[in-house]
Amino acid sequence: MFQEVILSLSSGFVVTIEIFFLTLLGSLPLGLVISFGSMSRFFPIRMISRFLVWIMRGTPLLLQLIVIYYGPGLLFGNNIWGGSGTGRFIAVMVAFIINYACYFSEIYRGGIESISKGQYEAGQVLGLTKRQIFFKIVLLQVIKRIIPPMGNEFINLIKDTSLARVIAVYELIWAGQAFIKSDGIIWPLLTTAIFYLLFSGLLTIFFAWVEKKLGYFSS
Repeated sequence: MFQEVILSLSSGFVVTIEIFFLTLLGSLPLGLVISFGSMSRFFPIRMISRFLVWIMRGTPLLLQLIVIYYGPGLLFGNNIWGGSGTGRFIAVMVAFIINYACYFSEIYRGGIESISKGQYEAGQVLGLTKRQIFFKIVLLQVIKRIIPPMGNEFINLIKDTSLARVIAVYELIWAGQAFIKSDGIIWPLLTTAIFYLLFSGLLTIFFAWVEKKLGYFSS
């Protein structure tokens, strides 16, 4: 029984890991784009970006998953995701990427706006272009300042992956909960906490290392 439980939880954890890394792969760059939109001088783009951020940050991710997966079918009579596991997984990724991109965009925006205008002016005096100023002067300082809130969001993402089961995506929590129904035992579900804690612990160590490496930048 123990071996069966571990194999099942490991299978669910693989899906959890996939959701985690694919969400970061899509949401980190998208978040930067949205942050630029939120800071744009062009009013319509700025308002659209900020409205999207307001919607995604102001509503539960659970609700967003349900709307994104079931919404098209209920509104237009056509389930664009299909009924397969692959379709459900893609719907999960769409919801997670948009949601976390909006959270990351605010972190990016806060980091960028925290850099004093004097540093931009100093770069201009040195004859640097706006692109050079951003990548050579601003970017590393922004990374240093956003590491703590980014670390928090990464750890939140680990736990949020459990919401994928609401549209029947087989992840870690589902794998543990299945034994309650099939065998009437709860310890496999409780064991999932070990997987989450180990993963969170590794991330905490990683971000502490990154902060130390970037410690030569003054706050």
